[in-house]
Parts: sequence; C-alpha cells; structure tokens
Amino acid sequence: MFASRMDSGQEAGGGVAAGTVLMRFVWPHGGRSVLITGSFNGWGELVAMAPVEGCPRVFQAICSISPGYHLYKFYVDGEWRYDEHQSWVTSEYGLVNTLLFPMDANHNPTAGPELHANMELDNEHFRRVADVQASRHRISVFLSTQTAYELLPKSGKVVALDVDLPVKQAFHILYEQGVPMAPLWDFSRGQFVGVLSALDFILILRELGNHGSNLTEEELDTHTIAAWKEGKAYLNRQFDGQGRAVTRQLIHAGPYDNLKEVALKILQNDVCTVPIIHSSSDDGSFPQLLHLASLSGILKCIFRYFRHVSGSLPVLQLPICSIPLGTWVPKIGESNGRPLAMLRPSASLSAALNLLIHAQVSSIPIVDDNDSLLDIYCRSDITALAKDRVYTHINLNEMTIHQALQLGQDSFYPYELRSQRCQMCLRSDSLFKVMERFGNPGVRQVIIVEAGSKRVEGIVTLSDIFRFLLS
Repeated sequence: MFASRMDSGQEAGGGVAAGTVLMRFVWPHGGRSVLITGSFNGWGELVAMAPVEGCPRVFQAICSISPGYHLYKFYVDGEWRYDEHQSWVTSEYGLVNTLLFPMDANHNPTAGPELHANMELDNEHFRRVADVQASRHRISVFLSTQTAYELLPKSGKVVALDVDLPVKQAFHILYEQGVPMAPLWDFSRGQFVGVLSALDFILILRELGNHGSNLTEEELDTHTIAAWKEGKAYLNRQFDGQGRAVTRQLIHAGPYDNLKEVALKILQNDVCTVPIIHSSSDDGSFPQLLHLASLSGILKCIFRYFRHVSGSLPVLQLPICSIPLGTWVPKIGESNGRPLAMLRPSASLSAALNLLIHAQVSSIPIVDDNDSLLDIYCRSDITALAKDRVYTHINLNEMTIHQALQLGQDSFYPYELRSQRCQMCLRSDSLFKVMERFGNPGVRQVIIVEAGSKRVEGIVTLSDIFRFLLS
C-alpha cells in the first residue's frame, strides 16, 4: 500500500471536512474486488477501490482523513488482507497497516519521514503507470504501420496438406518436415479451408484410446483429414441450422494487413499461427500461401526496430513481477483465478494430454517433488510418436511423461535444441530480458523460477506478452 497527501479541496461530488485532507490509498497486489476501511472512518464503511487505468492489478481509493496515527486494512476478494510491504502492526483487528499524518497540515515533510517516503513511492508508481501507457502506445503505433510483408523470409518453405490425404500420412509428414502444423488445401473448392495441428493428433490419440470410439488405428490408413475435421465438429457439437457438422472457418490474413491486426487475430481466435494468403483476383480465386504468421515473428519485428532504442520504452525495463503478466503459482492464502498446471515426470502421458486440452495451455512444466523445473511437455512433442509408428503400440495410460520425453529426444526439429526449449527467467528479470528469451528458435514459453532451487513460480507465454502490450 502506498499513501500520499493530496491538496485539500473539493472532491468530486462533495467537500472535505475542516481539518482533514484527501489521501490516496493504493493496493498493488491484484484481485477482483478490493475495499478498504480503518480508523480514519471508525472501522465502519468499506470503501470500494477502483483499478488504475492501464494497470488492472493496482487499485486505488481517495479518502478524507484527519491528522494523527491511523490503522487500516484491505478486504480483497472476501478476505481481510494487509500490505506486508508497508508499515504494519498487530492490533485488536489483527495485522493492519499504519499511517502517521502530522498534526500540522503545513508541517515540514521531513518531520514526517514515513509519510514523505510514501509520497515519493506513490509518485514513482504513477509515473511508472504513465510510462507503461506511453510504451504500449508506441508499440501499438509501430505495429499499425507495418504490414505482414515484413514477416516474409527471403527464402524458405511452407508446407500445406490436401484435405483428402489420410490422417496417418499427414502426421508422418508433419513429423518428417519438423513442423507442428500445416494449412489445409481443398482442391475441389480451390481454397485453403483450415489447419491441421498437433492438437488434432492429440485428439485423435485420445479417440483411439477411447474404447467407445468409432475410429480404429487401421482406419487411419484411409481416414482422410476432411473426414476427421467433420468428425471433430460432431465431437465439439458444432452444427448448423439443419443439424449438419460445421467445421471452424480458417483464420487468415493478407499481406497488406498491418501487424497489429495480425497479432489481434491470433490472440482473439486463440490460435498460434495465421496463414498469410494472397490472391490477385477480386473473387479470391487462385490463392497463394505466402507464410505462416506467428507472434514470434511479430516480436522479432519489434526487436529489430526498438533494440537500439529500448530506452525509449520504459516498460521494457520493468521487472516482470511488477506488471500483470503471465500465470503465477499463488502464495499461501492467495486465490488465483487460473492455477498453474504442472506435472511430475511419473505422471501418465494420458494425464498430460488431458491437461493440455482441458487447461487450454500449449505446454506444461515438468517438476520434481519440490516443484523444481526438470523439463516441459509441449503440444508439438506429440508428433514424436509418429516416429516408427510408436503411437500404434503404446498405452497412453501406461506411458509416463518421462518416457515420452526420452522418446522424443532425437525427434525435435533440427534447430530446436532441448536447452533452448526450456527457457527460464527470474521474477526480478526485466520484461526486455524475458522477451529476448523468446528470440531463441522454438521457444513459446518462458518458465519463471526461484534463483538457485529452480522452483517454478510462474510461466509467461508469447500470448501473455502481446496481451499485455496491446491491451
């Protein structure tokens, strides 16, 4: 909590009692509902605190207080809390924060060092909020002026699959080409109609492992991608007005779309890549697949432009623990809307696949009994089971994550070394340093660990970075 003295005067909607001043109280530790009460109002009314614009984890309230020594505490999401980073004592109300306000309103600030220090801290906080907003605006403007053409490499390949290809053959191609997904081409319609990804392979393996499934391993030899997509729509209960299965429309972008639009398409549709498709015809016929746009590629554009002028973006110098970023392991007594998913290496591969689907995450930290980081298991790791048709003779409930990771050690993409996959940072590291970690090939998440023990404290994904920068 920070408290700062404000000028006496009229508050919106009412006046200030004689002999009192307005004080700004701040709760910087997040929550859904935050209120404050204390001796300044007789421990009576709970005063609602509002989120600070641009910093939703920080709440503030302005209260009228009289000179003297005050106790107060916060009511956060139905629980009484105090700010352990500010002055506190044990009282009849439990652990509470304290504030000393001089009896003389014109008193020299040096005579009240605690109040003066809090004023400086408060001013520093709101200057930081202004810096965050200015940095976000600069990045947003930059991305709005750059087109998807900036993402196209000078040379490279893009793998696309025909929807009439058997599912089994398709996943062998993904494995052999070292790609986690590929756009789908429908020859009869003359257009790209969707994407086949590692998540599809996960869902198919679960279907094969389901005793009530209508899909057998033998049928994968003839079962086409188109048939799987239609079956998947039935599984997800995606029907039109006539009860027919409706597959999800392809999310794509054009080469002239700006990078902010492309990034927002990825975030809003919860996809990891967007095909860049160009057609010289007004009706969209004869489309050309130019590239697969990803947040990783857009981040590289940001780095190329701002790398040598990073000082112009103060937000990049902030420690990640001070900004609303990523998913964190809750402290004892804290609630967390989205718990961090972790597993032991002895857990079954089936448990990992179920967690990837139900928690809607792309990777899971693998930890020991002390929650120290050992490895990560990603959606794309599932394609390793295509090697030598391993998936045809394993039991998902019997194979452990450790065994699955060992199986895939020789199966990662040529550029994706295990040491690069498992990128770590500390809670005190700057946002710039964390973003640099994502510059390593194949990195889609950075694990926040405790120094020395490597105990997992949180995880930051590329989506987290862009949601923060573009929110």
